[in-house]
Amino acid sequence: MSDIIHPKTTIGHVHLIVSNLERSVPFYTEIIGFRLLKQNQNEAVLTVDGVTPLAVLEEKADVVPKPPRTTGLYHVAILVPDRKSLAQSLLHLLQTGYPLQGASDHLFSEAVYLADPDGNGIEIYADRPMEKWEKTPNGEYKAVTEPLDIEDLLAQAGTEAWSGLPKQTRIGHIHLHVAHIDEAYDFYVQGLGFEPTIRMGMHALFVSAGGYHHHIGLNTWAGVGAPKPPVNAVGLRVFSIVLPDETERQKVAKRLQHIGASVRRNENSILTSDPFGNEIELIIQQ
Repeated sequence: MSDIIHPKTTIGHVHLIVSNLERSVPFYTEIIGFRLLKQNQNEAVLTVDGVTPLAVLEEKADVVPKPPRTTGLYHVAILVPDRKSLAQSLLHLLQTGYPLQGASDHLFSEAVYLADPDGNGIEIYADRPMEKWEKTPNGEYKAVTEPLDIEDLLAQAGTEAWSGLPKQTRIGHIHLHVAHIDEAYDFYVQGLGFEPTIRMGMHALFVSAGGYHHHIGLNTWAGVGAPKPPVNAVGLRVFSIVLPDETERQKVAKRLQHIGASVRRNENSILTSDPFGNEIELIIQQ
């Protein structure tokens, strides 16, 4: 059995707990640019292509704010297909006047940051061509956080009216607050089988499948030893990892069991939890 997760593994969807669905749905559709796939009294499913769920918003009656300095979601990263799409999203955000939290150049990608009405972090980003990603002498990707050249980016927006996120958009990566990087390494590398791609001392680790810059970011910026948030707090309920077939999913499940991680099976998926309370669903590519 390979110790490395299949190179075609990707992030699937993210399921978020929100405090007010009436407030969150317009934000995610009118500000971010998702399309509403379906909705009931306490849950909305969002898409870009009219078929594939990319985000689920769930309102809980007893929801509480996520306490600061706890583990959980740092941000969910929405990957748009090209630089022009990022420029159009940025222009739309500027025109709406919605507050941004940052705009950065990471060498391998360009990104804009904001938060939803509950404080759930959101990154909208576009990758540079892979041949332009730089590596360090130890073989990891060179990662920086430089100011985004907003003027140059906006010059790519064109004159078309904004019409939401393009149909090729997907969830590119998930970035999480964790309590300890060594425990995160054990779970995400030794258990799930992702490969380390960027390490920042003992305060951040980025891992991926198939040579991507990162599918999952892990940091201790909420504090080493940070506690889990309450189970009814806003934030991340679960995110999915998409594997190419059942054989590959069973390999991951066996690795998780080998390190003593929880593995819970239902009819269509396998669920697990990292040591910091982050729930993960293993699903098969449809």
